[in-house]
Amino acid sequence: MGLIKMTKYRTLLLATIGFNFSFLIWFSFAPFTGPMAEEFGLSTAEIGILASSAIWMAPFGRMLTGWLSDKFGAPAIFAIVLAYVGVFSIGSAFAQDYSVFFVLRLIVATAGITFVIGIQHVAEWFEEENLGLAEGIYAGVGNAGAAGGALILPRVFGSGWNGPLFSTNWRATFFYTGIVSILLAIAYYTLGEAAKSEAKRQATKEDTNFKGWLHTATRYGTVVLAAAYIMSFGLELSMNGWLATYYREAFNQDNLVIASTFAATFSIAAGLLRPFGGYGSDLLARKEKNLLPFFKGQYREQWTFLGLCFIVVMMFAMTLAGLSGVLMNAVVIGFLVGTGCAWAEGAIFAQVPAMFPNDSGSVAGVVGGVGTVGGIVYPLFYSAPWLANLHLGYSVAAVTMIPIVLLSAWVFQPEIAKVANTAGFVGSTQEGTTVASGDD
Repeated sequence: MGLIKMTKYRTLLLATIGFNFSFLIWFSFAPFTGPMAEEFGLSTAEIGILASSAIWMAPFGRMLTGWLSDKFGAPAIFAIVLAYVGVFSIGSAFAQDYSVFFVLRLIVATAGITFVIGIQHVAEWFEEENLGLAEGIYAGVGNAGAAGGALILPRVFGSGWNGPLFSTNWRATFFYTGIVSILLAIAYYTLGEAAKSEAKRQATKEDTNFKGWLHTATRYGTVVLAAAYIMSFGLELSMNGWLATYYREAFNQDNLVIASTFAATFSIAAGLLRPFGGYGSDLLARKEKNLLPFFKGQYREQWTFLGLCFIVVMMFAMTLAGLSGVLMNAVVIGFLVGTGCAWAEGAIFAQVPAMFPNDSGSVAGVVGGVGTVGGIVYPLFYSAPWLANLHLGYSVAAVTMIPIVLLSAWVFQPEIAKVANTAGFVGSTQEGTTVASGDD
């Protein structure tokens, strides 16, 4: 029992604060890639690898912590992650060798796995009819932590920083954010309660086993939502870690604060507009409104599909905006890319509890974990040395998204969408009967 009697709204607030700061510390390196590159002698391609490496641990970590949260409760798991992330962030502030620094930042980057812990925690407290909006608020405000980092950290620990321990801005950043992370870990463990009732807690705990997880992970719905999350949330991760560098290098913008501020406009859109994506899905489902006749009756699926298409179009537009040579064109289109990410992400996590009401934690872990793969791959496109310029990488990424859009078009067909939570790519078990994968 926590020191304060928890309600669903207090739980939502606690989870959102924890995730918001996790996102801030996850991408706390992004505004300082210039000074770090100078100190460690990094090329632009190596900066791209550093941005990509921030995501490497997330896929497996999210799958594991989703299951662990079901098993042991979100407060304990959230607190453990925040605590060790804080310790290693402090350690990275003192690293003098780049190899040591790189490994330490890999560990700090696991702060991103807290997303599924909070998703599970909120789901344990909110009723299904309000869950979509609650999850949208949690994820949206939480994701905005990246924008907060881009706006706040360069101003607090800017080039003029001269603190008691460090005169180097990024080292001070990593040290003091590590301290805050440890304090938040203590607060989360002390205040948090795993579920709204003991009965709910026991039901969730007893339903965790590997066989059930494997079955859920291979359903058509899980697979397509995970793939869609690659090109929405994975894209968001990649842009959070890259845009400050892009605006600085591609447009010869030397001012660290200005470049980070421009990058933050993307993060603000991708984070704070996410509830719009979830609410739109809920609204279409309640009103039974068909926007796309060929997905007739699949209201949430139509909303998600439109969001995915919007992302692809805006990514091609990002290349055109960059080639125009006008920085503000790229900033505006970057904001619209962030809007597309928010739209699709909110829609996807409105579908998760609706499609899998009894397995939302496990599905959230798979979707959230696999989705981070985009954050690993896309930065490698942005900084690829074989491209003629830094603007073309966005179109390369857009081309790789087209197969995902086509997969979603197949799964969202009414005859498949209606069984997407039972039929799968490995096999399907429904009411004790096993049928071949793909059977309707």
